[in-house]
Amino acid sequence: MGSSDSRLTAQLGTDVGHWIGGAEAPGTAQDRYADVFNPATGAIARRVALATPAQVDVAVKAAAAAFPGWAATPALRRARVLFKFKELAERHSGELAAMITSEHGKVFSDAEGELTRGLEVVEFACGIPQLLKGEYSEQVGTGIDMYSVRQSLGVCVGITPFNFPVMVPMWMFPMAIACGNTFILKPSERDPSAALMIARLLKEAGLPDGVFNVVQGDKVAVDALLAHPQVDAISFVGSTPIARYIHDTAAANGKRVQALGGAKNHMVVMPDADLDQAVDAVIGAAYGSAGERCMAVSVTVAVGDIADRLVARLKERVPAIRVANGMDPTAEMGPLVTRAHYEKVKGYVDTGVAEGARLVVDGRGVKVAGHEQGFFLGGCLFDDVKPGMRIYREEIFGPVLCIVRAGSFEEALQMINAHEFGNGTAIFTRDGDAAREFANRVQIGMVGINVPIPVPMAFHSFGGWKASLFGDHHMHGPEGVRFYTRYKAVTQRWPTGIRAGADFSIPTLK
Repeated sequence: MGSSDSRLTAQLGTDVGHWIGGAEAPGTAQDRYADVFNPATGAIARRVALATPAQVDVAVKAAAAAFPGWAATPALRRARVLFKFKELAERHSGELAAMITSEHGKVFSDAEGELTRGLEVVEFACGIPQLLKGEYSEQVGTGIDMYSVRQSLGVCVGITPFNFPVMVPMWMFPMAIACGNTFILKPSERDPSAALMIARLLKEAGLPDGVFNVVQGDKVAVDALLAHPQVDAISFVGSTPIARYIHDTAAANGKRVQALGGAKNHMVVMPDADLDQAVDAVIGAAYGSAGERCMAVSVTVAVGDIADRLVARLKERVPAIRVANGMDPTAEMGPLVTRAHYEKVKGYVDTGVAEGARLVVDGRGVKVAGHEQGFFLGGCLFDDVKPGMRIYREEIFGPVLCIVRAGSFEEALQMINAHEFGNGTAIFTRDGDAAREFANRVQIGMVGINVPIPVPMAFHSFGGWKASLFGDHHMHGPEGVRFYTRYKAVTQRWPTGIRAGADFSIPTLK
């Protein structure tokens, strides 16, 4: 392991602090701290400092001071920093993935996949000189031309969730800094260490001090960021109640805001679907990352006579999922992130039983040898779930799959459209007409056709509808460029000589 590797992993087993103005800002004895757990063992691995409003102010001022110089940096030079960052992140991919697994619990291969999907956004942002090109119209009036440009905003903030401590920040900061903004990341206090790894790599890549900052913390830090007068834009991913709060508070304080909320993603399985393909898709999409994904399939709508066959196959497959420490190369599903979250998800399973849903597979008794104190919950499968039940209405965010039966395509479609959330959905069918009709009529932001987790590539944009998104803009891709820039239109005329007199009428085309 080289010196750079050592620097990256130096914080393991120690307190996790902030990154402000291009340097670590460790917590002090007077600070509040939160415990960071190893979910596989249940043990406290380290502590994370929770920022005060005063510390947030220091970070914002550092970002504001760095903004004029960074905004004036040619877009090509900004892109070259991101090119270098991508190279470094790939070089340290194993360390980053291991850090994700150690604090989140997801299996190592899934953590590697998370990093890959995040770096795709970095790759897209490297094309920022092309993406920032404006438009030009010659001779819109006699001797008058018009052009448009997109200019940076200022200080941008990203508030990110525990389930993707690398990928979701990479939905935000590469686009923000490529567009000439400075950035403050407030990661989840449950898995905060990857953010500092990213900060070190950005500095090594040549990013000027103050352009990227990390503020650890909880609601105190969030509220300070939402209220700070020098913060220009807020990006958020998390639960719907918090997304609504972030959106309303940030907007009331005059800030541009995009807030992605919760999900209850439905996957429709039509009678003509390839059953083998559908079962494989459901298993991976429902139980991958222990269901802690905003794009996880948490409801499968079985249409017609395929329901009994689908449930029978899932009843065999779900108990066979290999639950283990995420660093175990044989693991297919790791633990939940904290004891509190484990109890919350287990409580939903208890509720489903009480509501009358049929618990086909009960994962509540799963234990992992040698990791008896870990936050492990096996895959749970409910059948005969009804739309009025809590386990159907609410986001569980764990390895719990609900089977809902529908008599027809139309019933399945209306069920999805009636749900509060509108993040992602999928349909499995061999019928092109049914697929086309579904994609056209379903009121969901991201749609998969024989694809269970339809996460858009980085050159498209990510986001849901209804209670899954507050604000106008989706994340990354072209929408990301629009969110992190302001549009400016310039109308110009260059007279051939000095013209006498003033024109007091409103300009019109001549």
